[in-house]
Amino acid sequence: MTGGAQATFDLLIVGGGGNGAGIARDAAGRGQRVLLVEMDDLGGKTSSASSKLIHGGLRYLEHYEFRLVREALGERETLLSIAPHIIWPMSFVLPHDPAIRPAWMIRAGLFLYDHLASRVTLPGSRQLDLRRHKAGEALAPRFAKGFSYADCWVDDARLVVLNAMDARERGADIRTRTRLVSARRQGDVWNAEIEGPQGARTTVQARMLVNAAGPWVRDVLQRGTGANEGARIRMVKGSHIVVRKLYEGDHAYILQNEDKRIVFVIPYEGVYTLIGTTDVPFEGDAGKVAISEEERAYLCAAASRFLARPVRVEDIVWTYAGVRPLHDNDEAASASKVTRDYTLDLQAGEGQAPLLSIYGGKITTYRRLAEHAMEKLAPWLAGSRGPWTGGAPLPGGDLPQGDFSAFLADLRQRYPFLPAPMSLRLARAYGTRVERVMGGARSLANLGRELGAGLSEREVAYLVAEEFAQEPEDILWRRSKLGLHGGAALADALAIHLAKLQSGEQQTRPAPAQAQGGRA
Repeated sequence: MTGGAQATFDLLIVGGGGNGAGIARDAAGRGQRVLLVEMDDLGGKTSSASSKLIHGGLRYLEHYEFRLVREALGERETLLSIAPHIIWPMSFVLPHDPAIRPAWMIRAGLFLYDHLASRVTLPGSRQLDLRRHKAGEALAPRFAKGFSYADCWVDDARLVVLNAMDARERGADIRTRTRLVSARRQGDVWNAEIEGPQGARTTVQARMLVNAAGPWVRDVLQRGTGANEGARIRMVKGSHIVVRKLYEGDHAYILQNEDKRIVFVIPYEGVYTLIGTTDVPFEGDAGKVAISEEERAYLCAAASRFLARPVRVEDIVWTYAGVRPLHDNDEAASASKVTRDYTLDLQAGEGQAPLLSIYGGKITTYRRLAEHAMEKLAPWLAGSRGPWTGGAPLPGGDLPQGDFSAFLADLRQRYPFLPAPMSLRLARAYGTRVERVMGGARSLANLGRELGAGLSEREVAYLVAEEFAQEPEDILWRRSKLGLHGGAALADALAIHLAKLQSGEQQTRPAPAQAQGGRA
C-alpha cells in the first residue's frame, strides 16, 4: 500500500525498532492497514545495540520480576521455532564466586529458571567442576565450581528487518528515513504529516497511532502529538566492547561483578568476543550515544577478574552503545534496578482516536508485546483476526524440520563453489531466502564483483531491493557485521557501488545468472 495525500490507514506506527516492526507485522497479518515510519534505518538505534540474546533474564529473578522472566523464557522456544536461522541455542557458564552470591542462591535461581516455563529444545541447568570441564580452561584457576544453563543467541538487527519484511509482504507500508512531523486528533482519526528522505511532506490519516519511538517516545508525545507526557521513563545507556577471540568453544560466560551486576562474555562473529553490558544513566541526544572511557575500563576489569587472560582497553577493536527507555514508575535507586518489563500506555477519550505509547521492553519479548498491543487496541479493530505470529516463520525461517545443520549441508551441496565461511554466513543471514540472493548462480562469478569480506554485488542488490538497505552502514553493521571484517576498504567500495545503484547506473534487483565458470 502506498500512501499519498490523505491516505487512510488503520494504524500509523512511529518507530522501526523491534517493537514497532513487531506490531506492524502482527497488525498486517490480522488484516489491518498499516503504515510504519522510521526516521533512520530499521533497528538503527536501540534494537541493534543489544547483547544479542534471547533470554529469560536470570538476574531479574533477584528483583522478583517473575512475570517478565516467565514470559521471556516461554518466548525462547517460540522464537527458535520461527527464526532458526538467526536464533540458536547457546550454553552459558556461570563461574561461582562465593563472595558475591552463595551457591544455594544460584541453584535456587536456576531451578526457577528451568521450571517457570516449559522447555522443549533447550537443556536444563547443571553444576560444573571447572577444574575438569573445558569451560574452566579460559577462567582463572581460583574458580573451581560453576553452573551452566541454556539461552539463545539472536542477530538482533536482522530480527527487526525480518519482521518489517514480513509486515510489508502482508500489506504494510514500511517507510524508512521518514519522520513524523506532527500528528493531531480530529475526532476519531489522526491527521499526521510525515516527511520523506528527500524532504517531501505527505499528510496521512490513521484511526490509531502507535508510538514505538524508543528513546524518542516522549518527543513523539510532546512535539509530535501535543499529548501529555505519559509514563515516567529512565534513559539508560548500555555499552559493549568487542575484542579478538579470547577462548575456544561456542559457550558464553555470565560473570557476577562486585557491584552485583552481571557481564556477558560471548563468542562473536567467529573470530571475536563480545563483552557487555553496562547500565549508565543517560541524558542527551540518544542519536549520538557512544561508550565512555569509564565504561571501557569497567567492562575490561569485569572480564579480567574472571578470565585467565586479562582484557586490556587497548585490546578493544570495536564498540557500540544504545539507549534503553525504561519504564520507571517505581523510581528505582539505580539504573540496573529499573525494570526491563514493558508498559503499554493507552490514551483514548470518548470518541477520540487512540494513542498507544510503548515504554521499556526487551528484544526477547517483542512478539508478545506486539500481541498485547493488539489486545489494547482491540476495541478499535473491528473484524480483526486473532493472534497468529507464534506459529508463522519469519522470512527465511521455514527450514525443513527447523534443522539448520541439515539446511547448511544441503546448501553447500547445491553451491559447492561457495567458500565454507561464506556459505555459513549466507545460510545464517537469509535461511531459505538465500535462494533469492543466489539467483540461480552456478559460480562465484555469477554473483558479480566481490566488494570485500565475501560481500558480492548480487547480495548488495538483494539487500537494497528486499531489505530496505540504503546506506553503507545499513549493510555493514545491521544487515551484517561485515564492517568488522572488511574495514575501510570494504566501506569505501560499498559506498561507491551503492552510489551507482542509486543513480540508476546498475539494476537494483539481482539479475538471473547467465554465465558459467569460476572466479580466478
